Amino acid sequence: MHKLCIAMVGLPARGKSTLARRLGEGLAAEGIKAEIFNNGDVRRNLFDAESTDPDFYNPENAFGREARELICRRNMALVREWLNGGGEVAILDAANVSPSRRAMIEQNLRDWPVLFVECLNEDRLLLDASIRRKADLPEYATFTREAALENFLTRVAHYERAYRPLDREKFWLRVDSTANRILEERPCESSPYYPAIREILVNFWIKSLFLVRHGQTEFNIQGRIGGDPMLTAKGREQAGYLARRLGGENIAWVFTSTRLRSHETAAPLLARKPGAHTMAFPELDELWAGDCEGMRYSEIRENMPEVTAGRNADKYNYAYPGGESYAMLRNRVRQGLRRALFLAAGAPLVIVGHQAINRVLLTLFLRCRNEDVPYIYIPQNQYYHISMTAHRKIFERVSYETGFQAEI
Repeated sequence: MHKLCIAMVGLPARGKSTLARRLGEGLAAEGIKAEIFNNGDVRRNLFDAESTDPDFYNPENAFGREARELICRRNMALVREWLNGGGEVAILDAANVSPSRRAMIEQNLRDWPVLFVECLNEDRLLLDASIRRKADLPEYATFTREAALENFLTRVAHYERAYRPLDREKFWLRVDSTANRILEERPCESSPYYPAIREILVNFWIKSLFLVRHGQTEFNIQGRIGGDPMLTAKGREQAGYLARRLGGENIAWVFTSTRLRSHETAAPLLARKPGAHTMAFPELDELWAGDCEGMRYSEIRENMPEVTAGRNADKYNYAYPGGESYAMLRNRVRQGLRRALFLAAGAPLVIVGHQAINRVLLTLFLRCRNEDVPYIYIPQNQYYHISMTAHRKIFERVSYETGFQAEI
């Protein structure tokens, strides 16, 4: 029977554990017996509070170095036991940043091929947000938030001193963990699991995404575009319906644009979900209408007929004077989605966007002609629910008030 060990590699807060879970779930969905073995779990069981001291991770600390090697050996013993007992793919979830540690893994698990998967993340915003979340770890329960962050940053600095990228190892993949993208590889082509692993690494993996448009504003009533208006009474009512509809969902993250109407729509839901994280991304701001911001469509038709003619001729590619087109939105919207999915780490999330933004977001999941994008229906009293895994793809539009679902 074929066996394989996948060993994660990378500095803290680069998405290793999220990717390990995705690999485990994806392989299991293919009927492959896969299991995750996390060094951190072994560390907390063996050393508990001792391992909270950042000096525990100092390469020059002899006790810490020996303790961390013991942790790795204990976890590898669990891997060997599991693979010998009928398991097919073991996923070793740890930093494994040094060549010497990786050589030790290859030597100790030499009965099976070892595939190293290195996670990279150079997005400063995501790194900062991920590191701030580490302050919520159980091991920092007795720390102030500031002390926990300082402690963890010192730990990261020790890992950085020891870190060397993959190079001499026999089999490896280097992955941009924020973009679902394989950057380099030394393929393990003899393994029957390798094609499935590569597919899992490059695909979106979304258990539950709720894509919401902000509630009604005065600009919507008046036929004005852009701006930063507040919700109307009806818009606030819609936000309340949304909060009640999603109240039973295990929402971990709520992402908004920087616009007031997006924040106001999210507010009732966040009030019901005090444990949820929230963040505003400028990448999710509505299409910028430039010189036409705040104007009525009727005013544009009357005073700027060339704009109306240009949009009628090619609404997807036409950019407002000094503004944007739908075509120009794609890259920034994709960046916002990637950031949201990385931070949510597989947990259910909500994005409260805008009409044009949500149209473009949907096309990142659905096959759609460019010329059709500006005509996708994005109502203010319904949300899109999206779920995408290896064997399950769901697109449905759900009414806030009735719960009626229209499958896409």
